[in-house]
Amino acid sequence: MDRYPPIADHGLIGDLQTAALVSSHGVIDWFAAPRFDSPSVFASLLDHGGGGYFLLAPEGTEGTWRQLYYPDTAVLVTRFMSPDGVGEIVDYMPVQPGPTASDRHRLVRVARTVRGSVRFDLACRPRFDYGRAGHRLALTPEGAAFHAPVATAYLQGDFPLEQDGQDVRGALTLKAGEAAAVVFTMCPPDAPPPPPPTTAGITEEVWENIDFWQLWVRTSRYRGRWTEMVYRSAITLKLLTYAPSGAPVAAATMGLPEQIGGERNWDYRYTWVRDGSLSVRALLDLGFADEATRFIHWLGERLQAQEGSDGEPLQIMYRVDGDPHLTEEVLEHFEGYRGSYPVRAGNAAADQLQLDIYGEALYGLAQGREVGEHAGYHGWKSLAATLDWLADSWDRPDEGIWETRGGRKDFTYSRVMCWTAFDRGLKLAAEFSRPADTARWTRARDEILEQVMQRGWSEKEQALVQSYGSDVMDASLLLAPRVGFLSPRSPAWLTTLDAMDRVLVSDSLVYRYDPEASPDGLRGSEGTFSLCTFLYVDALARAGRLAEARYAFEKMQTYANHVGLFAEEIGPSGEQLGNFPQAFTHLSLIMAATTLNDALDRLWRRA
Repeated sequence: MDRYPPIADHGLIGDLQTAALVSSHGVIDWFAAPRFDSPSVFASLLDHGGGGYFLLAPEGTEGTWRQLYYPDTAVLVTRFMSPDGVGEIVDYMPVQPGPTASDRHRLVRVARTVRGSVRFDLACRPRFDYGRAGHRLALTPEGAAFHAPVATAYLQGDFPLEQDGQDVRGALTLKAGEAAAVVFTMCPPDAPPPPPPTTAGITEEVWENIDFWQLWVRTSRYRGRWTEMVYRSAITLKLLTYAPSGAPVAAATMGLPEQIGGERNWDYRYTWVRDGSLSVRALLDLGFADEATRFIHWLGERLQAQEGSDGEPLQIMYRVDGDPHLTEEVLEHFEGYRGSYPVRAGNAAADQLQLDIYGEALYGLAQGREVGEHAGYHGWKSLAATLDWLADSWDRPDEGIWETRGGRKDFTYSRVMCWTAFDRGLKLAAEFSRPADTARWTRARDEILEQVMQRGWSEKEQALVQSYGSDVMDASLLLAPRVGFLSPRSPAWLTTLDAMDRVLVSDSLVYRYDPEASPDGLRGSEGTFSLCTFLYVDALARAGRLAEARYAFEKMQTYANHVGLFAEEIGPSGEQLGNFPQAFTHLSLIMAATTLNDALDRLWRRA
């Protein structure tokens, strides 16, 4: 077992309430339950010795490993090929797509031999509550029970088990055509064991999962040039969405580093208003209106929950059920991925002021009549009150989109998105004939545009810049033409894009900004941001630079991992860095693919 496999060396499985990572060598080294943001049960990816893991793999290390998804599903297949035999491990979690949160979550693992004879090893070592809660093993002929103060887990199936301290291990030799299943079930403390799994039941269940995912993907209306990548991104976004509330998390993991050995190790298992709002347009472009509508409802509930309070109308992030409390703590007993310390649970950035979120929220709320009508009168009153508040509050320094910890600034992107908030609010008021202080909103919108073009413009760079009075470039502004702040082919935008090419782009990969030129309060450096690279493709396509856009998009696909997943960043050697997989990256991939595909279609129709 590799002590710390590459971040990209994993596939993702999930049940629409939580998720797990499976390495290409058959190790589940990340799993939190009962929700995405719950304490971990398996976390050897963050601490090999104390995090816990679940291994199911052929004996020995000699051989070739391959990993793939069953087509258009979240059912993961890990294959092992050697001179003695070919084995497979099928991993999945039974989907729970309904509105009710479940207190039971199952990891199902099926080992089978395709050719020859393969001996499979099993080791199950749960470590509850981030490895802080001990457990007691009860081993019976029916399986193993791991009793902890916070939860009980059961391991049942076809493998003979033996005690290994308070954990279990086992081994089983399978010949061609033979299979064996094992099921790990997370339950509340002292819950009775689930019924033992049967071969027929597992077979039926895996095909139900396959049917669920393939039928869902089939409802997509995308038929463009990059169908496989777009569908994989869509499945990943759905895997990262908490079904009971409709809220997506930013990533399945916490604590994975943006720089190996560095301190930029954050918890991304929460719902960012920014990410979710931008996902609405991508989901609608693909035809997934139900998913878009559910997030709109969730966002509307957050606005109404704060109505009448003295604080900000929105936080930048919440727990998946809307809980605003995300207290950050350092897990001092975890060594971190390859020594990347500290490992943080929770996220103190929830308390930051980021004014751009109101622009993204309105951008999401304004997407299409079929979504907008769901807001209703009371929803509109909350939205209008938010814009009235923003009219008095937009002209303030904030921490900005990148959640810097080096002090507040007048970030240009924050102002651009405040402009977006008023622009979309005015359009919604007109479209739905809703009461609004349109004169006030119009004055604020126009004042922001004038201010940005005067104070956010660098004569030296001939570009919009990161903050007022600086010459620092920032890739967040790649969204400016998408939201309509500048025309994508206007002279001001084209020179801004040229400046980004000079400063932020490295062989088509895009950095967020230069931390040395604009200190963010943190030590170390980071890789290129995959989100920003896809936003760059989107901006190139809108600017008419289609050859460059297509080449950059095709090249970026070579940085995906073996099953089409992206982490947050690409490191200096092409390795994936940061939490994995990252929803915002897959969202921006969909945005880039649809924009570029439509632009190419228009070009070809004119030819």
